[in-house]
Amino acid sequence: MKKLIRRIKRLLQRIFKRFTSTSEQTSPLINSRPLETSIPSVSPRWESGLVLVCSQCTNEQSGSTASEDLENWLKSRLKIEGLWGEFRVVSTSCLGVCPKAGITVVIVSNGSGGNSPCLIVNPRSDVYDGLRLREVLYSYIKQNKK
Repeated sequence: MKKLIRRIKRLLQRIFKRFTSTSEQTSPLINSRPLETSIPSVSPRWESGLVLVCSQCTNEQSGSTASEDLENWLKSRLKIEGLWGEFRVVSTSCLGVCPKAGITVVIVSNGSGGNSPCLIVNPRSDVYDGLRLREVLYSYIKQNKK
């Protein structure tokens, strides 16, 4: 996953270099106007973290709603603890991990130091060392708070 992210970053850097070096040229696709090289950016409310929950993992497993249940539980828990604005839980399509049993969850946060952990949460075996996996996942999210 780290290698893929680094490769994507390098590719984006090369693309941006090309655009900035050819910013004086015009594009035939945009009515011969110069290409716009500045992309507006915003500071999202969820600056502490983004939790990606794969919705495809359980679709492959007999149309289960386990990923939706996990996503809704995480949202509720963050709202109860007052962290819903800082963290955001988002359902996403395939993340390319495709576990045989479980849901892929990626935690992207400022506090993770560039490492975005990719976790597999198995909804069938919800208890690990006496703790509920959802609670373990939630505490892991809170640890990554900036």
